[in-house]
Amino acid sequence: MKESIFSRMIRSYFTILLIILTVGSNIGIAASRPNIVVLMTDDQDIRSMEVMTRVQAIAPNATIFSNNFVSNPLCCPSRATFLTGQYAHNHGVMSNTPPDGGYKKLDHSNTLPVWLQKAGYYTAHIGKYLNGYGYQDTNPNDDIPAEKEIPAGWNEWYGMLNYSYYNYNLNENGNIVFYGDDADNYQTDVYARKAIDFIQKRSSDSTPFFLSIAFLSPHDDTSIPPGPEPAERHKGVFNNKPLPQPPSFNEADMSDKPFFMQALPLMDSDVIETITVSYRRQHESLLAVDESVEKIINTLNDTGKLNNTVLIFTSDNGFFHGEHRKPSEKELLYEEAIRVPLIIYIPGLSHGQTINKLVANIDLAPTIVELAGASTERVMDGLSLLPLFTGHVNWRTSILIEGKETIVKWEDGKWQERYAAVRTDRYIYGEHFYGLVKEFYDLYRDPYQLRSLHNSPSPAHQQIIRELKQRLAILGTCSGTNCNQFSSSEP
Repeated sequence: MKESIFSRMIRSYFTILLIILTVGSNIGIAASRPNIVVLMTDDQDIRSMEVMTRVQAIAPNATIFSNNFVSNPLCCPSRATFLTGQYAHNHGVMSNTPPDGGYKKLDHSNTLPVWLQKAGYYTAHIGKYLNGYGYQDTNPNDDIPAEKEIPAGWNEWYGMLNYSYYNYNLNENGNIVFYGDDADNYQTDVYARKAIDFIQKRSSDSTPFFLSIAFLSPHDDTSIPPGPEPAERHKGVFNNKPLPQPPSFNEADMSDKPFFMQALPLMDSDVIETITVSYRRQHESLLAVDESVEKIINTLNDTGKLNNTVLIFTSDNGFFHGEHRKPSEKELLYEEAIRVPLIIYIPGLSHGQTINKLVANIDLAPTIVELAGASTERVMDGLSLLPLFTGHVNWRTSILIEGKETIVKWEDGKWQERYAAVRTDRYIYGEHFYGLVKEFYDLYRDPYQLRSLHNSPSPAHQQIIRELKQRLAILGTCSGTNCNQFSSSEP
């Protein structure tokens, strides 16, 4: 099957990563259930992996998933999918804010950490959780204020309360702790120290642990200039890094796009300069994550835990940097927003391979549940990725992309509309406004999504659209096994 330009780009970035991996050799997972560490960044697109050259302890032979997607490219819905193994239409978190999204929208009594805790795991979370956490009180009658609330399933909790790299609060096991503007309080570094401390304290305990570390980087904060605040030691490192301008950058002809995309103005030099500054700062902020991951996994190695620890590195969604005239954000069905990195190390199973099967964030919870020998109390929509490590399996050929996208901004708020799309190895077909507005791209021939073929007169194109429309009708309301029934043919 032909490999897309995006897949080749991912492969080249991760080849650099694999070359510098230095820890250990192939060893099988011990008879006991493995520890599981998940490292998640925020708004990290695929391209930015090129700056993370110090990530050298994800695995001695990492497994790279070169076709990994988020089913709803927005922070809160994506993270809720990680916690449930479900598409957003099943876990109910469709956006970042009420009434159809946010922290309070999810049933926290029935999530991954709860299942793992019941299976005998010691669980800990460090960093960002769901949007609205610390402000939305899920139980107003329990006399616990929102900022001190700890979601079910966590033995240790260090939850982020502010979107700021300095001068922020963490809920540390029910105590609010303030971190100021000293260099040592840089948020990414604080998370790394807490993770290292956790691992060291668990070093003599045979109880398996689940550690979730959710970095804020490279998400924006409220600083000026735009973009995230890099650590002081990294400021200016990428002052001369050029902003990539692929064919989709500041797209000249948007006539094939939905009306709300056509309404986006061409970006002028001031906007492009703002994007450039943000892009450089995003990459600079990732250098601290890069260092943190190295320190965390070196600690696993030093404590003797690495040979029985599964490591997962991923992001909650991608990000735009001027593609299709979008200066920032995500939310849309385009590749820059939905395609994210996924690296998994499983001792004894990871062999330095790249897997190009169609996988998504709905698959993370099922994979972790199988690794842990846990039982679920939800019908998960994803599949465990473990069979892909050991050989050829009959695998899905379609995933659902769904969400709510901002159409226009009014002074009193935003107008958002739901959309849904089906993504296959080759095509993406999407519908907006209950099917009245459509998009259809052949990603082999048009990897930058410059020309929607939804109005193509070609009988072959129209036949493919009919097939994908049928798939979308099923996926849009699917649950469990019928979310993965498309495994025999590619339209």
